[in-house]
Order: sequence, then structure tokens, then C-alpha cells
Amino acid sequence: EGGADVFVHISAVERSGLRTLAEDQAVSYELFKDERRGKTSAVDLKVL
Repeated sequence: EGGADVFVHISAVERSGLRTLAEDQAVSYELFKDERRGKTSAVDLKVL
């Protein structure tokens, strides 16, 4: 919906039951912050 880009690791995609994500594919997700690395990524992906 026009928000900022979010990093998605391929393992999060695979855990959601998908093989890949298409560009501009609509998904919902939760943000996870890796405190040790200081990076944020999308987890718990669901196709909309």
C-alpha cells in the first residue's frame, strides 16, 4: 500500500508455504527485529 520496503529472507518465504514472492505481490507480515544484529525483517507472511 505504498509503504516502505521491508527485507524478507527466503527462509521466511519458504516457512509461509511459498516458493517465491513476485514483485508487488500483496502480503501481510509481522516485523521482527534481530536485537543482536540490529536488523529488521518480515516474518509470518500471508498472501492477501
